[in-house]
Amino acid sequence: MANSTTILILNGPNLNLLGKREPEVYGHMSFEDYLTELQTKFYDITIKYFQSNHEGDLIDAIQAANDLLGVVFNPGGYSHTSIALADAIRSVKVPVIEVHISNIFAREEFRHKSYTAAAAKGSISGLGLLGYQLAIEALIK
Repeated sequence: MANSTTILILNGPNLNLLGKREPEVYGHMSFEDYLTELQTKFYDITIKYFQSNHEGDLIDAIQAANDLLGVVFNPGGYSHTSIALADAIRSVKVPVIEVHISNIFAREEFRHKSYTAAAAKGSISGLGLLGYQLAIEALIK
């Protein structure tokens, strides 16, 4: 593990719509508002944030993260389709923890398989935005 005190939170497609998209599933808070809470809670850690709806941009961000303490990654719908993102996670030495706001195992059957979770160090699903905090705590420890 790198000696860095920086963690990257990486959000995939449609997560830019948190607070607006399906609030009954994803809640009413935007990720930017939640990020402010995380930065206050983890004041001694630098939290970088990047969101993209584009798979290649997410792959580039993972590949650039090798000097960080870790990556908290919510790949969104790409979890269930992207071998390329899974390969990117496997290609770096930095630990990656996958987070899903909703419980993917309680949703449609196609969401039950996550290629990216299989490549990650761990996975948190169904705990809402709290999953990001728990992932950061795991990376710190």
